[in-house]
Amino acid sequence: MSALVLTLITGVGLGALYFLVASGLSLIYGLMHVLNFAHGAFLTLAAFIGWRTAQALGTDSWFALVVSVAVGALVGAVFATLTELLLIRPLYERHIEQVLVTVGLSFAAIALFEGIWGSDPITVAGPTWLKQTTLVLGAKIPNVYWILILTAGLVLTALVLFLKKTRYGMIIRAGVENRAMVTALGIDVRKAFTLVFAIGGAAAGIGGVLAMHYMTFVSAHLGQTLLIFAFIVTVVGGLGSLAGAAVASVLVAVLQQFANFYLGGTGDFIVVILLAVVLLVRPRGLMGRKVAQ
Repeated sequence: MSALVLTLITGVGLGALYFLVASGLSLIYGLMHVLNFAHGAFLTLAAFIGWRTAQALGTDSWFALVVSVAVGALVGAVFATLTELLLIRPLYERHIEQVLVTVGLSFAAIALFEGIWGSDPITVAGPTWLKQTTLVLGAKIPNVYWILILTAGLVLTALVLFLKKTRYGMIIRAGVENRAMVTALGIDVRKAFTLVFAIGGAAAGIGGVLAMHYMTFVSAHLGQTLLIFAFIVTVVGGLGSLAGAAVASVLVAVLQQFANFYLGGTGDFIVVILLAVVLLVRPRGLMGRKVAQ
C-alpha cells in the first residue's frame, strides 16, 4: 500500500513539473502555430539566474526560494518576449524557418550556458524542509513534490482566471478557436502573440527553478531534458488545450512512475508507447479540437 501511495503522489508531483513546462508550449502552438524548440532554453536560463539569486540571498532560506522563483519567472518571460519579437515575429506562417530558428537558438543557448557556467552539473541547495519527507498512509513523500503540486495548482488557477476573466484572455481563447476571425475584427493579435510567449516563458521559468530543486542540480542541458516530456504532454493532451496539458501531464508522469517502479524502469518506453497510441487513435490529443485556419 505504501509503495502504491508513494508512486501515485510522486507521479502527480512530477506531472506538476511537466505541466509548468508544457502549458506554455500548448498555448503558444494553439494560438500561434509555433513549435518552439527553444522553450527549454527559457527554463535553463531561469534556473541558472534563480540559482545565482538564491546564492546571493542564502540558499537555505524560504525567502531565497520564493525570490528565486519570482526572478526565474521574470527571466523566462523576458527571454521569451525577446525571442518572439526578434526571431519569431518576422517568420509567422513560415513554419520550417520557425523550427530552424528555434532549434538554432536552443543549441546556441546551450553552448552559451556551457561557456558561462560549465558543462558539469552544479549541485543546488535549498531549504532543509525540501529534503525531508512527509508520512502519508505509510509512504514517505519527499517534500519537494508538495511544492511542485502547489505551484502547478497556483499557475493553473492563474492561467484559467486570466484566460476567462480578462480581455486579452478572451482574445487568446478566440484566437485559438479562429485566428482569422479575430484579425478580421480589427484586433491586433500580435500583442496577444507576444503576451502568450511571455506567459509561456514565465511558466517555464518557474518550472526551471523548481526543477533544479527537484533534481538537486542545475546544468546547461536541464531544459532540453524536460522539453522532451513537455512536447509529449502537449501532443497527448491536445495542442492548444490548457486543460489537456494539465490532464496529460499527470497521466504521463503517473504512468511513467508506475512503469519505472513495477516494470523494471521502463517508464520512458511506456510513455513513448502512449504517445504513439494517441497519435494513431486520436491525433488531436485527448482534449484537443480542430483549430480553424
